[in-house]
Amino acid sequence: MSLLGNILWLILGGFFTGLAWWFAGLLAFISVIGIPWGRACFVIGQLSFMPFGKEVVNRADVSGQEDIGTGALGLVGNIIWFIFLGLWLALAHLMSALFCFITIIGIPFGIQHLKLAAIAIAPIGKTVVDK
Repeated sequence: MSLLGNILWLILGGFFTGLAWWFAGLLAFISVIGIPWGRACFVIGQLSFMPFGKEVVNRADVSGQEDIGTGALGLVGNIIWFIFLGLWLALAHLMSALFCFITIIGIPFGIQHLKLAAIAIAPIGKTVVDK
């Protein structure tokens, strides 16, 4: 079922959403300061290409140890991200979710947009894993 959902997601706009996230990641990599946010954009882009059957978790929970993105610097990075980009990107995904929720067929896609909105708020220190 996840495969079918991902195929429909890609056809109905997920492919372009993932490309947009990866393009934003490339732009962030132009400066050394933007590398953490660029990495976060690539993680969100990966999720945006195929969100069905995936979930977002803290990297420290997966690896069992803290790293620079899951500690205090990650918190500062998430605050900066939220102020400049996170709020607006999350609102865009929330609006997309509301449009998807209009029809019964769109509800699974709306749920995926809510997942993307949640990671768009604070992506530093997060990773995507299979359910």
